[in-house]
Amino acid sequence: MKHQLLGKKIGMTQVYDGENNLVPVTVVQAGPCPVTQVKTVLSDGYNAVQIGFGEQKESRLSGGELGHLKKAGVSPVSHLQEIRLSAAPEVKVGDVFTVEKFTVGQMVDVIGTVKGRGFQGVMKRHDMDGQPDSHGHMMHRRIGSIGMRQTPGHVFKGKRMPGHMGSVQRTVQNLRVVQVLAEKNLLLIKGSFPGANGELVLVRPAKKSK
Repeated sequence: MKHQLLGKKIGMTQVYDGENNLVPVTVVQAGPCPVTQVKTVLSDGYNAVQIGFGEQKESRLSGGELGHLKKAGVSPVSHLQEIRLSAAPEVKVGDVFTVEKFTVGQMVDVIGTVKGRGFQGVMKRHDMDGQPDSHGHMMHRRIGSIGMRQTPGHVFKGKRMPGHMGSVQRTVQNLRVVQVLAEKNLLLIKGSFPGANGELVLVRPAKKSK
């Protein structure tokens, strides 16, 4: 299976690469991620691996969660994530994934959750221009006309309108690993990706890299 890690976004900084170029990077504390469950077609109808991340107090977990982790021989973790696989997994319960499986220069995908922006208008949510700001106009930041009276007589589905913005999962593809600090469980990945500092992210080998 391809190596995937849960991690925590620490923030952005700059480092020099091997050619002495200053590179903007995002620091991710990735792993260690113990394997807490292995699923196969025979046992569960599909192939998957469940991994954990982050330390947690036993008092903050339910009895079911504690029993599940104790059965796997894993200390309490704050996050669990299941990774679907196309083939039967080659790992076993108790194995630990670390950043050592990633290499400098490798291309990765990062999956994170966009920052929540609450309810926003069309100018911020969809980057619309708005309407005139002067000469008695009273629709400065509003959307304006959204449909016709007779034909078709309703607003088309998918019309860009005000609404909830952010707090959705997004994937940024083909980011390059600049440094791997195995002793600190850190990955330095070139560029930026969604999520606030401290948010949970999933780092995986790039699926569409050339």
